Amino acid sequence: MLQRTPPRTSRLTTVARSLRSGPLVVLAGLAAVFVRLPGLDAPLSPDEGGFLMVAAQWAPGSSLYGDYWVDRPPLLIGVFAVADALGGTVPLRLIGAAAVLGSVLLAARLAVLVAPGRPSAPVLVAVTVAALASTPLHGAQDVNGELLALPLVLAGLVALVAGTGPDRSHALAWAAAGVLAACAVAVKQSVVELVVAGLVATVWVARTRPIEAARLIASAALGAVATLGLLLGWAAARGTGPLDLWDATVRFRLDAAHVIGSSSTSATDARAAGLVLAFVASGAAVVLLACLLPRSGGLRRPSLPLVLAVAVLTTELVVVAGGGSYWRHYLVGTIPGLALLLAATLERSPRPSRLVRLAVTGTAASALVALVPSLATAQAPSDDDRLVAYLQASAGPGDTAVTAFGDPALLREAGLDSPYEHLWSLPVRVRDPRLDELRRVLERERPTWVLVTGPTLRTWGVDAASAQTVLDRDYDVAAVIGDRHVYRVRS
Repeated sequence: MLQRTPPRTSRLTTVARSLRSGPLVVLAGLAAVFVRLPGLDAPLSPDEGGFLMVAAQWAPGSSLYGDYWVDRPPLLIGVFAVADALGGTVPLRLIGAAAVLGSVLLAARLAVLVAPGRPSAPVLVAVTVAALASTPLHGAQDVNGELLALPLVLAGLVALVAGTGPDRSHALAWAAAGVLAACAVAVKQSVVELVVAGLVATVWVARTRPIEAARLIASAALGAVATLGLLLGWAAARGTGPLDLWDATVRFRLDAAHVIGSSSTSATDARAAGLVLAFVASGAAVVLLACLLPRSGGLRRPSLPLVLAVAVLTTELVVVAGGGSYWRHYLVGTIPGLALLLAATLERSPRPSRLVRLAVTGTAASALVALVPSLATAQAPSDDDRLVAYLQASAGPGDTAVTAFGDPALLREAGLDSPYEHLWSLPVRVRDPRLDELRRVLERERPTWVLVTGPTLRTWGVDAASAQTVLDRDYDVAAVIGDRHVYRVRS
């Protein structure tokens, strides 16, 4: 614990207050699960469909993960493999719902540890996490790396806070934090805030107990290294080697940042502006502002939870800004830092300020408002649905398809495999910018179908001339559905 143990009477009072707030915390978690239920069998997002395709065939093959390449670490693909083995779409969405429920409960536990004796703290933090992990403004309805890493990060913060006391800390709790940090990075390589939090906590402890600090960081490092070793060995047994993973998860992201910076269109800037607007409209920015505004009564000495919160949230915001593509689901990654910051703010005041209460209420209201049109249109037919139906009706046994470029969910929904290793557009722009590999696939593998956004393969960051020549020579347009042209190979 971070604070000295209170007297017995105070401890009993704290327990009684926690029991009163517990049902409200559980209710917030169940509400976050409930709003996901209507979308259990909704069409897959590009990431959901692509990761399921990769996971379904992950075995030693011609590329990083079987016959497909994706810039993600192995534990994420492992989770999707479990979902695929259980049936695909619905099990995946249930795993996402479980991750959200776990995150809400863990955030409440974090608030209890950081702000003991503040019965409103776990409720306010739980409601905030439930809202931000559910709102479509953050793309939180999709199951992706940020969402699946969320409970891991919160559990790691719980371990760090519980294991760091004013007089004595607990190496076992730090080792658990190290394990969770490794698992979080193995789900999404940019989720490094637990590493930052561990380093900050080490410096904090080292000010007064340097030997203990060394013991604690060694315990965390041992847990992290052992876990990474097991995960890398497991991935290698399935044909995904550590050097290839390093290339995909680290070097590729550096190359991608250069390509995005030098070649992207105005759509990238528009997404960046939309990301900022989503952060504000969801209420996350208001919660942040409410926590940072100075309180009456003057400044107090900063506590470890507050210092950790600032470090964690700063790391998360840097990751969001540095992602390059500015997809809205990046914002899910800011939830742990906001939860810890809110808990630390509530600890510093006997009662939550009116601004904090209004910020949390506004965040919940924003999520509900944003969910209404999302839930209402969850089953509405779209061009993608019509395209999938066309492929299901027209494709025969043994047919294959290539999507140019991105949205592998179309292939997953249609039940078609791709002979081209790249299922997303960014790897194409970075690793096959002249489309030499795609041209060879079109000439040698001759996929039955090629799905193109627009009439040609031309897009930013690629030279499509040679591949377009082969497409025009060997394929005919079989259908145009929405903005997608469906090419079929000539007999």
